[in-house]
Amino acid sequence: MTTIPITKRGAEKLKEELHKLKTVERPSVINAIAEARAQGDLSENAEYDAAKDRQGFIEGRIQEIEGKLSAAQIIDPAAVDAGGRVVFGATVDLEDEDSGDAVTYQIVGEDEADLKLGLINISSPIARALIGKEEGDVAEVQAPGGIKRYEIVAVAYR
Repeated sequence: MTTIPITKRGAEKLKEELHKLKTVERPSVINAIAEARAQGDLSENAEYDAAKDRQGFIEGRIQEIEGKLSAAQIIDPAAVDAGGRVVFGATVDLEDEDSGDAVTYQIVGEDEADLKLGLINISSPIARALIGKEEGDVAEVQAPGGIKRYEIVAVAYR
């Protein structure tokens, strides 16, 4: 089984979601199914069908999260010392060579990625271009509008 890299923060978020699904969502849908059953004929009972669909979704999501957590390689970015190189979990300050715009990204796992928060997926084109580079290097990224060049201004592990 291959391991899936995930930051400590990302693993905690998955564990919180799993806990909520098991302790709040699952009992709630079980009650909804019981109430719908009590109404009698199940063949034309929309509430029963909706509750069963919801139960299927919840059980599927529980299995998905448990699978991800069992295959997870949890990495604490603050404990990483890669000697200034860009690695999984690193926070990288970049400057677009064309526009001069500064951006900051942290390279994270698939489930944690959120571009609005500056969290980019390890398998994204920009993350792949940055991995292994150091401060002062230039990364070339194939973007829809052509090749973009970013200078690595700083690399931090936090």
